[in-house]
Amino acid sequence: MLSRVADSIYWLNRYVERAENIARFIDVNLTLLLDSPLGLGQQWEPLVMTTGDLPLFKERYGEATQESVIRFLTFDRAYSNSILSCLQSARDNARSVREIISSEMWQQVNAFYFLVKEASENQSPFNLSDFFVEVKLASHLFVGVSNATMTHNEGWHFGQIGRFLERADKTTRILDVKYFILLPSVKDVGTTLDELQWMALLKSASAYEMYRKRGLHRISPQSVAEFLVLEREFPRSIRFCIQQAERSLHEITGTPPGTWNSPVERALGRLRSDLDYITIDEIVHTGLHEFLDGLQGRTNDVGKKIFETFFALKPIG
Repeated sequence: MLSRVADSIYWLNRYVERAENIARFIDVNLTLLLDSPLGLGQQWEPLVMTTGDLPLFKERYGEATQESVIRFLTFDRAYSNSILSCLQSARDNARSVREIISSEMWQQVNAFYFLVKEASENQSPFNLSDFFVEVKLASHLFVGVSNATMTHNEGWHFGQIGRFLERADKTTRILDVKYFILLPSVKDVGTTLDELQWMALLKSASAYEMYRKRGLHRISPQSVAEFLVLEREFPRSIRFCIQQAERSLHEITGTPPGTWNSPVERALGRLRSDLDYITIDEIVHTGLHEFLDGLQGRTNDVGKKIFETFFALKPIG
């Protein structure tokens, strides 16, 4: 497969997944606002802090209010990671490989882009929660259409790697939102408000019902973190995402599972192995935020090595 084609399919899937996960970030806070006691100060800055783009936001918007943060993360064309910008990039990548992907995939990413574009131009008020639900459903529909209409060949597996690496990275950031929200209010740890925030976090990852169905009726920070980081079978847990990305990588390279022939196979294999054997007690001992920070760095390193291995143009010599 041409590296250009593989690169476009990889990023098409990453950008669609990123758009969905930004909608989830915002949904965490909207849900928290509904559940929080009256008079509790709104905390929108933590959402921008988890993106790593707080300096840019401050320069453009100043104070972090509900309106400014939602505008920045959702509709700001000048911000490359806003939902609208992600879908513009996804659509551009899809257009460049229209002869490779299915027509249904192209139609869905096109419809998804126009859904958000029209909302950005809408001058009349609309229900934000309903809009973010539509964004998530549009992303799910794209994934379903991709799985049902595209041959599960190398190109499809590159898309899978892009989707699952993006999802793993964003699950760490969704968990980190809670850390940043707690920073100014450690006194709230263990209170009803604390439990409401952890429930909202589970719901933002579409994990609340599956968490309950696993028999975990009590909401505790440790059990929530364990579920979202280490659960083997839940499709939004970090461990599941890394397992699936590694599986697709071995489908592409043909290297037997458990072995490696390239730096990216080694990096991803080590990350998957560490998640297989670490315990939640060890994570808590390290510090959840520090552990998540390390995971983000290692996931980014895998993405860098994927680029160097498969997409970087090599000189002919």
